[in-house]
Amino acid sequence: MISFLKKFQKKKLKDKNFSFLYEEYTGDEVVVIDTETTGLDTKKDEIISIGAVIVKNNKILLSKKFHIYVKTTKKISNDSIKIHKITPTTLKNAVETKEAIYEFLNFIQNRPIVGYYLEFDIAMINKLTKKYLGIKLPNRQIEVSSLYYDKKIGIIPQKNVDLRFDSIMKDLNLPIFKKHNALNDAIMTALIYIKLNFKNLKLK
Repeated sequence: MISFLKKFQKKKLKDKNFSFLYEEYTGDEVVVIDTETTGLDTKKDEIISIGAVIVKNNKILLSKKFHIYVKTTKKISNDSIKIHKITPTTLKNAVETKEAIYEFLNFIQNRPIVGYYLEFDIAMINKLTKKYLGIKLPNRQIEVSSLYYDKKIGIIPQKNVDLRFDSIMKDLNLPIFKKHNALNDAIMTALIYIKLNFKNLKLK
């Protein structure tokens, strides 16, 4: 059943082809996302890459992965290029922002969204959904660092829980791939989600 708030928000939707976003999700999948951007200012910076994978139970469905480069109106700073290695040449065949966000929404559907520092990614994506569709993402959101914190704090209640991405990966004994690639980061975050939810996890 759609909540009153969702019904209210749905009225703002400019394109009814995306009404599926407001349907109640009854499946057993989540979609794990990550973005690369021109910087960390959610008001000024822009998305230049989006990665996403679907997790079904304890498996990553790599056959359904999503990775797209997005055209930007901003110059990519050298500092940003050092981090994600995305250059103007990389974006030579990138798609327009409207096409990118439409493809992304059709990929994620109404599944719950999982991420690390998800608040940032959602803020960046919401700028585009508001611009083109008049709405913010209505999908349920799951932050993996919160899941990790909840499991860890029960073991070390008097200590600070290290929520840095690399620290979580290391503590969970998960492999670290080439970082700051949206698809790789989504896959690594999916591994965290699976390990925290489906494995008989023993934290130290």
